[in-house]
Amino acid sequence: MVRDLDDALDFYVGALGLRQRTDRPDSPVRGAWLDVGDQQLHLIEGEPPPATGQHFAVRVPDLAAALDLLRSRGVAVGEPIALGTAEQAFLHDPSGNAVELHESGAPRHPAPDVR
Repeated sequence: MVRDLDDALDFYVGALGLRQRTDRPDSPVRGAWLDVGDQQLHLIEGEPPPATGQHFAVRVPDLAAALDLLRSRGVAVGEPIALGTAEQAFLHDPSGNAVELHESGAPRHPAPDVR
């Protein structure tokens, strides 16, 4: 769910580089279907549910490069976090929905020192 479909499309297509599909059926509710690799993301205009940790993840081949690109496009992105042999970073769309960027493999950044 996204509050404003046009803002969401600017973010997901313009900033993240997803591709909008043309085969969404007619519906009285505004929305869009986007390709995310071999998966789809369906955006529906409406009020997003309260944030309770829900998010979706997008696998990227090079997290550092993805973060640099997004930051160059003005997108606020969290710092990479080591997770086992992977790394992840989080960002939010204009409606506050959380998106995880995930790189599988050996982390390049040390895990935070939590004491």
